[in-house]
Amino acid sequence: MSTRAVLEVIALDAEDAVAAQAGGADRLELVTDMAADGLTPPPRTFTAIRAAVDIDLRVMLRLADGFAAGDVDRLVGVAGELRAAGADQFVLGFLGAEGDVDLAAVERVVAELAGCRWTFHRAIDRAADRDALRKQLADLPGLDTYLTAGAATGVDEGLPTLLAEARRRGEPGYGQTLLVGGGLRLDHVPGLRDAGIDAFHIGGAARPGGWEGPVSAPAVREWRRMLDEG
Repeated sequence: MSTRAVLEVIALDAEDAVAAQAGGADRLELVTDMAADGLTPPPRTFTAIRAAVDIDLRVMLRLADGFAAGDVDRLVGVAGELRAAGADQFVLGFLGAEGDVDLAAVERVVAELAGCRWTFHRAIDRAADRDALRKQLADLPGLDTYLTAGAATGVDEGLPTLLAEARRRGEPGYGQTLLVGGGLRLDHVPGLRDAGIDAFHIGGAARPGGWEGPVSAPAVREWRRMLDEG
């Protein structure tokens, strides 16, 4: 069985996507507007990226900054448009005002996805009760990944939580892949790999020039090398 770790890279456009794939990315998270921490890109962006690369694409479903669902009818409509354009993997996650999962909103959007695979994103790092959130979502169709830093502030603070959750793999609510991202650095990788974590997500780390510049294939390649070395 292959032990290759998954490397997911944020892509804003086809140029990013081509560089990420050239550097060894396994999957892309497609977003727009990083000033708002990543919103849903238009279907034309998905179509252009799909034509440019042949690796997996997960498209963000998020219409405004923050973790409230907002206009759920519009979210469902956007999800349908992306499905019609060929998207078949997604990223989403909504919280209520008290930090509990907005289960009604998540269920409505997931119903529109019709069994597509999806990631619950870093809203989990702002949740009032991570364990309760996981157990509430455990049986939703298509949920196969949690993107998390273990803490709202990033991996440095969240590392103990990540290691604890990795040890619970297979328990109810803990069957999904732990995709680590958010303040992730190369020096975090060996300890996370030793704990059995095998999926990693990078955004700014793939862009030496910052978010105003494109993804760098050499920067992604350095992450690929580190993950492959374990």
